[in-house]
Amino acid sequence: MADRLLDPLPAPPDTARRTVLVADDDVSTREFLAAALKTLGYLPTLAADGREALEIASRLPFDALLLDCRMPGAGAEDVLASLRMTASAASRLATAFATSAEITPVQRRRLLDAGFAGVIEKPCRVAALGQALSSLSERASTAKVLDDDEALAATGDANTMRALRGLLRDELATLEDELGVYAGQPGAFIERLHRLRSACGFCGAARLGVQVKALQKHLVHQGHATGPALERFREELRATMTALDASQA
Repeated sequence: MADRLLDPLPAPPDTARRTVLVADDDVSTREFLAAALKTLGYLPTLAADGREALEIASRLPFDALLLDCRMPGAGAEDVLASLRMTASAASRLATAFATSAEITPVQRRRLLDAGFAGVIEKPCRVAALGQALSSLSERASTAKVLDDDEALAATGDANTMRALRGLLRDELATLEDELGVYAGQPGAFIERLHRLRSACGFCGAARLGVQVKALQKHLVHQGHATGPALERFREELRATMTALDASQA
């Protein structure tokens, strides 16, 4: 297994604060994934079974979860379902990947429909693991909800910025009401998000812009919007509306 650590690695993302929970009942797999994650710049925490994974993920926030499909106590699907249904779980909306040594096309589709961002087959190469996790570098956990400097640079003056932010606030309120409709129309949703990305850039809505891009990729890869992806987008949309209200007061 050690030779997989010698794979050519992708350029490391900004992972200084990216935390990953690794849950697997096989000790050698846990140790390999932990070493691989450290090589890639992530901070791993290990769990030996499903119950331990659920307890840790309920208590601590992680950027990503690597959950083995077959573990004593609870498998990947059970752990993720429990987290998603528990409003107080610290990692309820964390990006989750299922890991498995054997996976059929039907099982893969079921896992994706259950809310997993992807399925990582074991044994995996470090480069492949890094590629799977690369989307985490695009999450805007440290970006401002609204960046005035960015908006002023794009619009040229404060009055124009305020006017455009007012239009964006109305647009977001309308989009929130229409999310249920768009969820079943991936093509139309992708186009709608494309227009929204432009508005986010003009208004300095940095975090929402990143979340829009992430949801676009999700729609392209999955073919539809899963519940967790929509919920992450909805939470960022609401946070942006709150910030816009405060900026216009």
